[in-house]
This record gives sequence, structure tokens and C-alpha cells, in this order.
Amino acid sequence: MVRHTPPRPVPIEELCPELAPFRREAVRLHPRSGSPTCRDSSVGGPLLWPEEEPWPICPGRQGDVSYAGHEEPVPYIPIAQVYRSDAPWTPFPEGRDLLQVLWCPYDHGEFCYPLPMVRWRSAAPVARVASAPPPPAGASEDYVPDPCILHPEPVVEYPSSDLPDEVADRIRDRLDRLETETGWMYHYHLADAPGIKLGGYPGWTQEPCWPGCPSCGKRMEHLITVSSWECDGESWRTWLPTEDRVIENGRETRRQGVINAAGLMLGDAGGVYIFECPRCPDRPLGHWFDCS
Repeated sequence: MVRHTPPRPVPIEELCPELAPFRREAVRLHPRSGSPTCRDSSVGGPLLWPEEEPWPICPGRQGDVSYAGHEEPVPYIPIAQVYRSDAPWTPFPEGRDLLQVLWCPYDHGEFCYPLPMVRWRSAAPVARVASAPPPPAGASEDYVPDPCILHPEPVVEYPSSDLPDEVADRIRDRLDRLETETGWMYHYHLADAPGIKLGGYPGWTQEPCWPGCPSCGKRMEHLITVSSWECDGESWRTWLPTEDRVIENGRETRRQGVINAAGLMLGDAGGVYIFECPRCPDRPLGHWFDCS
């Protein structure tokens, strides 16, 4: 089923023309419970992983006494894969038509998050497909997604936390008046889309933390946000697709099972943000995590 985010309830660029230069396109992935195969775009589904290619392994402590995660090497687990044919709005590297995201389902780093990795590949040469190892027994269930089919949809976004202070100051009075008169809040209802998505603006919970490219030093681009929820108790009013709305007791509400179809819970309803530098030939990666 195709998913359609409702039109914005306010023509925000007419109200605030200052936002126009910051318009970006994101691709909402809309994971919904299903039984994907390795030939499908999915969250938590099997990956099109060549049998002859070693499955990636997280090495564990390896002498780092400050590390609080697993002691022994463990396999990364599938998080998402997206075929270019399902997300033609996303720029893929030349000669690649499949994006794969995996992570180690143990806490890493100062802020305790699953450690991600990315593979770009060409699907056509993959003849014999490897089966993913089962998630390690001690891994947090909150970090292991349930299988979901994707329903990619392009949407237009505007920055929330990433809006420059000088622009935010110029439009603040108009946005305050809009909220008072209509109840629509720029941050929750009109700016950047929540949920698991490609491109656009990261779904920050805390202050933005963009990594710099280790090769060229420039700010990396947002590749994918893997978030806990499709939307929350406030943002669903404008961001929940029309196909996932029902009328109960005369009121519009959310269909069961769509807000957290993948079963993820990253910290306190946070997200893992993965970045890349498309300017450098090896497309270096970066990542960040935050939560409430």
C-alpha cells in the first residue's frame, strides 16, 4: 500500500519566505509489519548479502577497559535495506542500486548506542545469498527490529533545530501567532518529518551534532535516520499518513501497530543518525545518537 503524508495544513513558505532556501527533500520509509525477502526494501528483513562476502563482525572489547558492551566478537544485524528503484528520489553512488544498513546491537560509546555500518552495492551480481547470523543472545530486543516492508514516500522538509538563529529570530513572531491562532507548532507539525527516513534533516531530539568528514573536513550530509517511532503523540496529527488514520467514537486517531511497527526503542525514544560525505571518492561515514 502506498503511504501519503497529508498536505501541510499551512503554506509555510508563504507565511515565512525566509524558509525557502532551506527546503530539502527527504524520503520517509514508513516501515509496516510484513514478511520481506532479500529482494525487498525493508527494515529488519533479510539482506541481499553475497554468500562469498564475509558477514561483518563487531570485535568487542579487545583490551579497551572503558568499553561497556559485549566482550567477544558478535555479528552485526540487519537494520534496513533500500533498493534505488523504491527510492528514486535518493542519490545513490554511481554503479550502486542498493543501500544496506547494519549495526551492532550492543551499547557503544559515551552515550550508549548501537554501532552502525553501511554497505552500498550493486544487486545484479549477487547470485548466492548468505543468511544473516541470528542476533546474539545477550543483545537488547529494543535494538533488533521486527521485519517490516517499506512504503517510501518523498516529502518536503524545513529545518527545526538546524534553522540558523538569525532566521529563527526573524520569523519567531509569525510562528508564535500561528500557534496561538491555529494550534499548529512549527517544530512538531510543519518542519522536519519524524520517523525512519533518507536524506532531508536528521530527526534530532537534542541539539544538532553534524560530523565533519575526516578526509575533506567539510560537514557531512545526512544519509538516514533510524528512529524509535514513526511519529509521537503530537506530531502524528500532521505527519501520520492518511492510510493509517481511523475514526473512533467520532474522532480521528491512529491505526494500531503503525507508530512502532519495527519494535525499536533507542534510548528514550531517540534515534541513530548516519551521515556520509558524497564529495569524497570513498564516501566516508559518520554517525550520532541522541534521545529524550
